[in-house]
Amino acid sequence: MTRPSNPDHEQAQGSFFGRRKGHKLRAHQADLIDNLLPRLALNIGISAPDNLADIFETELGDVRLEIGFGGGEHLVAEALAFPTTGFIGCEPYVNGMAKILTQIETHNIGNIRLFAGDAAELLAWAPARSLARIDLIHPDPWPKRRHWKRRFVQDATVTAMARVLKGGSEFRFVCDIDDYVAWTLAHVLRSRDFTWLAERADDWRLPWDGYTMTRYGRKAEREGRKAAYLRFEKPHPEETAKRSSRRMATGSHGSRRRKCAFSP
Repeated sequence: MTRPSNPDHEQAQGSFFGRRKGHKLRAHQADLIDNLLPRLALNIGISAPDNLADIFETELGDVRLEIGFGGGEHLVAEALAFPTTGFIGCEPYVNGMAKILTQIETHNIGNIRLFAGDAAELLAWAPARSLARIDLIHPDPWPKRRHWKRRFVQDATVTAMARVLKGGSEFRFVCDIDDYVAWTLAHVLRSRDFTWLAERADDWRLPWDGYTMTRYGRKAEREGRKAAYLRFEKPHPEETAKRSSRRMATGSHGSRRRKCAFSP
């Protein structure tokens, strides 16, 4: 995911802040933006179908979302590995969109749809319990305190993700900035809609099976920054009901016990 630093390039749209465009596109990339992107782009100006998989031309099963896919390495790898699953990629950065369009054309990928706007608006558009997973990989950490409100993970977006995820599905988060990892843990764990799946330190220190390292992730490793790999599950409705009953019976209103303490 891009990490803008020039305030002259910053703009806000809902929860999105950042540059829309960087270096000049090559001729073929510009052609893909003009001709291929309109065929793959989601139009959230019209109502979402009851079955979100209907946005794809072929019959698919589950639908997953990746927010801020950057150069598209992880999203493309997942789409190729799971051809019967539909994928929505959200990325407002034009150069990132051009990169993934090149890969979609090269590999003739038919199970990806793209959205170039604000992910919060996409979450509001999607039907309830329509997504099987949401990935947020190396998002912009906005390290300055006055910019923390610009981070994607906020109480409102955690609630929005819980609404659109099916029971038993996951929100997965990867970041090499310890402060943002701790921020995300704090925000997600105070929600009653998610459970952190870590049982031991290696569960968050090591990538999950099948994870595709992004170009940014490799760069972070070369520079000595270690990423955390967090997996949060939205329980099935019956499990949520059982937990609510236990809380009422015990009179407990505090945060659920954390299975594994995070430390950088």
